[in-house]
Amino acid sequence: MTPFRVLDAVAVPLGESNVDTDQLAPSRFLMRPVFAKLLLHDRRYERDGTPRGEFVLNDPNYAGAQIIVAGRNFGVGSSREFAVLALPAAGFRCIIASSFGDIFASNCYQNGVLPVVLPEAFIEELLAVLRAWPGLHVTVDLPAQTVHTPACGPYAFAINSARKACLLEGLDDVALTGRYRRAIARFEDTYYRDLPWLA
Repeated sequence: MTPFRVLDAVAVPLGESNVDTDQLAPSRFLMRPVFAKLLLHDRRYERDGTPRGEFVLNDPNYAGAQIIVAGRNFGVGSSREFAVLALPAAGFRCIIASSFGDIFASNCYQNGVLPVVLPEAFIEELLAVLRAWPGLHVTVDLPAQTVHTPACGPYAFAINSARKACLLEGLDDVALTGRYRRAIARFEDTYYRDLPWLA
């Protein structure tokens, strides 16, 4: 997993609440996902695959964006991990919202995507600035736990210290557990030596 430290990138003002996992990764694609085109597919594309020009993610002002600023309850709904996998495949490393679906947020941490929770008043201020200056960069500083732009902020955000450490080092739960490989092996050797009938 790619470590997350400081991200300075264009931010997209999606600004919507209740963007659920079925919107983020429509269920009909789950058996044959093409992750780069999966994210918000039904809102970004016509039936023939033509991009919808009016949808904010298709606006050329936000080309190369790596941050989405949304409303509350981002990623609610089913627990599908594809909803998160579609984000980095489309270039996004950070979502800023006033709240997230719990399972979605957990899946973000496991896939190198930082979910930043800010109060709604800060979200509204940030959205207004991004709409006024399309293509504006937002800086998300994980070590300092701040978000700022040239026009507003800094806004402080909270994050669990263990989650923060894993993102900084690029560790998902499997990689983190792997660090204890030798200790686990020693435990298993002793365990099965003392209780051989369990082997």
